[in-house]
Amino acid sequence: MVRSVQILGTRGIPATHGGFETFAERLALYLAGRGWEVAVYCQEQGRGRLWEEEWRGIRLIHVPVIQEGAFGTVIFDLKSALHASREPGVALTLGYNTAVFGLLYRLIGKTNLFNMDGLEWRRDKWGWPQKVWLYLNERIGCLVGNHLVADHPEIAKHLETRVASEKITMIPYGADPVEHANPDLVRDLGVEPDSYALVIARPEPENSILEIVRAFSHRKRGRRLVVLGRYHPERSPYHRSVLESASDEVVFPGAIYDQKVTAALRKFCRLYIHGHTVGGTNPSLVEAMGAGAAVLAHDNCFNRWVAGPGQAYFRDEMECSALLDRLLDNEREISRMREASRERFEQNFKWEFVLAKYEELLEIWFHKGRGLV
Repeated sequence: MVRSVQILGTRGIPATHGGFETFAERLALYLAGRGWEVAVYCQEQGRGRLWEEEWRGIRLIHVPVIQEGAFGTVIFDLKSALHASREPGVALTLGYNTAVFGLLYRLIGKTNLFNMDGLEWRRDKWGWPQKVWLYLNERIGCLVGNHLVADHPEIAKHLETRVASEKITMIPYGADPVEHANPDLVRDLGVEPDSYALVIARPEPENSILEIVRAFSHRKRGRRLVVLGRYHPERSPYHRSVLESASDEVVFPGAIYDQKVTAALRKFCRLYIHGHTVGGTNPSLVEAMGAGAAVLAHDNCFNRWVAGPGQAYFRDEMECSALLDRLLDNEREISRMREASRERFEQNFKWEFVLAKYEELLEIWFHKGRGLV
């Protein structure tokens, strides 16, 4: 009996876009290596029919769409769901943004598991129409999914207000440990290893970028703050405010997607500053912990569970500034925080643990779908 799974909801693999794509790639390779027949749906720009290719033992199903932006993604998800509905096995949908298409699986009796991602409808970046769409699809996903995966205990608690706890499994996001990295990749950006604080986040208000930059720029630090991300001051008042608030010790190298460079930046930073205020298990934070970085994070239930009690937390700009004053030159405290990061990562966020949990869940529902459980 061939176990089969279709992975939907990402732009596709090999991963080039972000956390869900990285997860989809790692899970697909893991399952294929353990004898599963795996298909991953990949979004393509253009016209024509769906086409397939094989990549490292995985079926890549390419879905062309002529629409762009969010509407193009909706069309891609619809076409993917229609195709997956005719495939054997179980579907794993990453994210609930178009959960309404899961009604199709219910109608035909196909098993579908949802990774419910974060609380997308709470994010400030969305207008009211998008928030309503996301809120309704979260509700629909809870109803039509056979089982839900939460990547954080707080997300699981939230979902328990929608469905019975037995319908939810908590499995966090994973990452690879960074044992070795090239310090010259950091020097190429104009900073020295162990001399800078680091922020890797989309430049959005909910990620506290402005507060962090202002806090760092309150006084001369004798160190650098490296802020990754693509800034468009001519188009975004928020981006302009961040750039105008920065002292000459703040460096904006742009968006960097080279994983060797970002791994080196995390490995050799003095302090990783994580300002996210909304979400579950954030991939970038987990990756920083996998690199053994000391963490200064926004104080909320999501970050506190991920980073653990061994790190430092701020609630506002002034508290962030005070913690930077205390931590940046404190060798003993930075060393202790780095060790705490490594320990927490090893206990909770290694890929081997995460992927094995997913396979266990998929195995259960694959057999249930065949009436064998």
